[in-house]
Amino acid sequence: MSDRHSTSVHLNSKRNYMILITVIIAAGLSQGLLLPVLSILLEQKGVTSSINGLNAAALYIGSFGMTLVAERTLGAIGFKKLIAAGLSLVFVSLLLFPLLPGVKAWFLLRLLVGIGDAAINYAAQLWVLLMTPSEHRGRNISLYGMSYGLGFSLGPLGISLLRFGQAAPFLVIAFLFLLVLLLVAAKLPDSHPEKVAGGEGQARRFGRSYSLAWYALIPALLYGYMEASLNSNFPVYGLRIGYTADQIAALLPFAGIGGLLLQLPLGIWSDRYGRQKILILSGVGGGLAFALLPLAADRFLPTLVLLMFAGGLVGSFFSLGLSFAADILPRNLLPAANVVSSFHYSIGSILGPGVGGLLLEYGWGSGVFALMGLLYIMFGLMGLLFSPRQQI
Repeated sequence: MSDRHSTSVHLNSKRNYMILITVIIAAGLSQGLLLPVLSILLEQKGVTSSINGLNAAALYIGSFGMTLVAERTLGAIGFKKLIAAGLSLVFVSLLLFPLLPGVKAWFLLRLLVGIGDAAINYAAQLWVLLMTPSEHRGRNISLYGMSYGLGFSLGPLGISLLRFGQAAPFLVIAFLFLLVLLLVAAKLPDSHPEKVAGGEGQARRFGRSYSLAWYALIPALLYGYMEASLNSNFPVYGLRIGYTADQIAALLPFAGIGGLLLQLPLGIWSDRYGRQKILILSGVGGGLAFALLPLAADRFLPTLVLLMFAGGLVGSFFSLGLSFAADILPRNLLPAANVVSSFHYSIGSILGPGVGGLLLEYGWGSGVFALMGLLYIMFGLMGLLFSPRQQI
């Protein structure tokens, strides 16, 4: 399987699958920790919410840049080397955060983390997607999504480590990344994706992916917007309406916990009843929950319930959308669809903190969640107009 010309996209053992799961948990941890911790530190330094939001978007600008070259880079160096390079870049950046404090330095470091995380996510999710049979796609991709969600949900708990000093959260996650990097280097097989037959250009493959599966590619955009906005804007919103940092650290994971609880059931139901139906129902239900969130104000339990319900319904959006795209598209378009999904995720993640930061800047904190809810409800209704075309 180490031969460059072999089709090395199938996981050969449970060990290799568990290594990929461990990798994606680490990627989720880094993003889940950095967004709220850095937002809180910048807020405490007196940085405006709009600048705070733009700084958070740097991570996804880096991710966006990596997405543009991900397919070619993976073809050149293979799955293992791309994952290892991503882990190394995030590890070094985490060590530098406490050594280089300041808005400008953190912007640059977030760019590097975004590049590293995008490399990890692109290689790992494509590897899993290509090896999964269609009849188990919803279940298997949901398990992958659950792993990322687990890491992302645990990340905000790093806020509590700030009591041991500003460097503590970064050093703890950096140590975990080092362990995962050593595991990948020692145990993950060196493998490459199969080459695209027929010499079809990248731009044309992107265009065909859009024309056949546009509805299945939108969930990644919405998921990125929600994830980044919630984790970068909610800490600022929460501090302003009266929550303490510890309360915010306790609340934020519940959006991810909801996603973890429903990720696998939604994946199984999508295999049984159809992914389009599940996406429509989840979008409308999750959108309503987000729109109602401001009504909870500073009441802890109602906020927790709404976050958990909303996160549970839309926490599977990226994986469900990618699975739906894989149902619709021919196999040779799956790498291109994976790039498009990552591209959409990055765009949504860039927009989320920036738009939310502006709404907070102008005193409409509840607008962060009203807008988020509206976007999900609109997506759900759009699903009534989408008819998948036959694979070509």
